[in-house]
Amino acid sequence: MSTYQATVSAPVNIACIKYWGKRDTKLILPTNSSLSVTLDQDHLRSTTSARCDPGFEKDALWLNGKEDEIKPGGRLATCITEMKKLRKEYEDQNPNEPKISGYSVRIASENNFPTAAGLASSASGFAALVYALATLYKLPSSPSQLSLIARQGSGSACRSLFGGFVAWEMGTSVTGTDSFAVQVAPAEHWSDMHALICVVSDAKKGTSSTSGMQRTVETSELLQWRIKEVVPKRMKEMQKAILDKDFDTFATITMRDSNQFHAVALDTDPPIFYMNDTSRAIVAMVTELNRVSVENGGGLKAAYTYDAGPNAVIYAREKDMKEIVNMVCHYFPLLASTQPYEDRFKLFSAGEKVGEMPLPAGFNEGVAKVANDAASSVSRLIHTRVGGGPRVLDDSKEGLLDAQGVPRKLVA
Repeated sequence: MSTYQATVSAPVNIACIKYWGKRDTKLILPTNSSLSVTLDQDHLRSTTSARCDPGFEKDALWLNGKEDEIKPGGRLATCITEMKKLRKEYEDQNPNEPKISGYSVRIASENNFPTAAGLASSASGFAALVYALATLYKLPSSPSQLSLIARQGSGSACRSLFGGFVAWEMGTSVTGTDSFAVQVAPAEHWSDMHALICVVSDAKKGTSSTSGMQRTVETSELLQWRIKEVVPKRMKEMQKAILDKDFDTFATITMRDSNQFHAVALDTDPPIFYMNDTSRAIVAMVTELNRVSVENGGGLKAAYTYDAGPNAVIYAREKDMKEIVNMVCHYFPLLASTQPYEDRFKLFSAGEKVGEMPLPAGFNEGVAKVANDAASSVSRLIHTRVGGGPRVLDDSKEGLLDAQGVPRKLVA
């Protein structure tokens, strides 16, 4: 009997222009467009295997080895149902194809980074889910078409179906047919764009994105100004900056949009606080680094951005990342003993000690305190770069399901 199984991986994306607020909570239609950078899945990814079989009694999904309930009408069920519908349409148009759309599916997914820690695990996870089923079902759908379904699992998941620089167009239709992702530029267009993720906390968030953004939509007057006046202009400016490889404009918009997103969270009633003192210290450091660079006749070197959590993502060009890593490790020296910086891009020479090299001339070291306790430190650094879209993997080598359709790694 034929075995129908596929394994894929999908990347994380981090928004430069934030998505915050839904105009339709079921279809996950956003109140504004957004734009993100897809990160290299050699470093951050969700891997998913999907199998369908007439012997499976029901749909089932395991995340990191633990079974996750597929609630009727919930996001997982919606994505699986919509993908089965696409397969049924494909079978109707291609009568010789096997009739597998009616089979139950088993899905196993693993992330190689902390789940629910503000690192967009739901984005890569739902993108991988949809792409795995599309591969299993041999669908001819484009990434933009698949993004219509991934969006219904997690809004930002639609952007993880592309590599490089990606826009999620909000659309205007009440049915959501024009709310999908498109690629602004591939990763190769601006290949020296790097990202340093500063994991401040890998604990689950106190206020989830879903409940937080709904409260914001209901109570924030600032959000309405952002939706109508700010984001449309920024989307145009940011897309031009990416196409022109204009880092100064890219960095300025990225930081201002992050600041405004957190201002909107603060304008919510009751207010939502995602950043903490460590997050704000990183803002001060990046601001001072940029000030010194500009005053010495250079341009901006770094851009911070924060999603719904305390973790910082610092965008910079590869040539400036060594200085940024040294600066972060200088202010958070515990990193050296707990989670040393993994120099995967070979920025530092033998004998150079990360965090102990001089800061730039004129840098005011008083902008932040050196954190000497774990509570106020950064727990981990992840250095990555812009990367490509989802990949189809060799299921025989990287498949997560065994011969019986059970995850190879199970957690009790």
